[in-house]
Amino acid sequence: MTVNEIVDRAIASGRNLLFEDEAGALLMAAGIPVNSCRVASGEDEAVRIAKETGFPVVLKVRSQAITHKTDAGCVRLGLKDEEAVHLAYRGIMEKARLIDPGAQVTVQPMASPGLELLVGMTTDPQFGQVVAFGLGGTLVELFNDVTFRQVPLLEKDATDMINSIKGSALLKGYRGRPPVDINALTGIILQVSRLVEKEPRIKEIDLNPVFAYPQGMLAVDSRVVVNQNL
Repeated sequence: MTVNEIVDRAIASGRNLLFEDEAGALLMAAGIPVNSCRVASGEDEAVRIAKETGFPVVLKVRSQAITHKTDAGCVRLGLKDEEAVHLAYRGIMEKARLIDPGAQVTVQPMASPGLELLVGMTTDPQFGQVVAFGLGGTLVELFNDVTFRQVPLLEKDATDMINSIKGSALLKGYRGRPPVDINALTGIILQVSRLVEKEPRIKEIDLNPVFAYPQGMLAVDSRVVVNQNL
């Protein structure tokens, strides 16, 4: 499906928040590297998808009513075999059905860890669409090291964003860590800008964390909100 078709479907169903599998499909359609996930209709299918994906895998709840999945106890990481997937599926659904009887589960590969970054976009009442970049994961709450630029972005804007955060030294290699792929990072920032230029109904994008590697980037968690009123 195209970006526009994914947004159309969400709006037609009366939803502002895309499911994570929809958000992943939208981002991949826009050329943004994302850790893909698949929806399992039941426990046996979750195991089948995990085997096809390759262990270890991650299971997460798929529900509009449960937005803070980890806090709700509805995420299981690093599942290494079929039995672990069976147990994780049952544990997630036991908790999720208390909140949302229609909840489902997604299965995705367990990504190799990298430097955790944040790339996103929000709609500011005064400035309109702005792209965000900074340190991600738990670091975003600890240091609040995030910078913003107004859409549309040029390559020099993305470069300025990368260099302007306080933790920019981490990107260039620090205490034995290799530098991250700055070209790929520049690309993902620009792709977010281009995506929301082309599809103005996107109100928010939150890619956190984005794992940064010496070669390439991967958005591990994605959240996309659309505007019903445009």
